[in-house]
Amino acid sequence: MEKIEQVLASGNTHATVNRNPNLQRGEFGVYDLKLSAPGVESLEFIATEPHPTAEKLFAGAWSACYTTVFGIAASLKKVTLPSDYSVDIQINIGQTGAAWFLGAQFTIRVPGLETEVVEAIARLAHQICPYSKSVHGNIAIGMNIVTV
Repeated sequence: MEKIEQVLASGNTHATVNRNPNLQRGEFGVYDLKLSAPGVESLEFIATEPHPTAEKLFAGAWSACYTTVFGIAASLKKVTLPSDYSVDIQINIGQTGAAWFLGAQFTIRVPGLETEVVEAIARLAHQICPYSKSVHGNIAIGMNIVTV
C-alpha cells in the first residue's frame, strides 16, 4: 500500500452523538447535518458546507458508521464512554508519482480514558465497521488518540 506524497484535496468531518437535539451550531453558510444509524440516538456533523466534496461525503458516511461502531466496540470491551467522545476523519486524495490514492486520518477524542484502552476500542471498531473493512489494505489510515 502506497502513501500519498502530494495531497490535492481533503474532506474533514467531526462526528459526535448529539444528546441535545435542539442545539444548533451551524452558521455562516454551513449547517448541522443529522444522520441516523441503527441503534443510535442521533449522529451529527457540525457545520457542514452546503455543497460537500466527495471526500467530505465519504468521510461523513464513514464517520457515521465508525462513531456508531466505536460505541458498540466499547460495550463489547465493557468500557463506558464519556458522553462527549467524538471521531474526526480527514479523507485526502492525492498523488504518488502519476498514481492517485486516498488516505485517511482519524482523530478519536475520548476524555478520561487511558490511551491504550481507546486504541484497543479503535482497533476493534475498525474490525467491525463495514467502511473500515471495505478499505482495509487499500488506503493508508493514520490514527490520533486524544484522551484529555
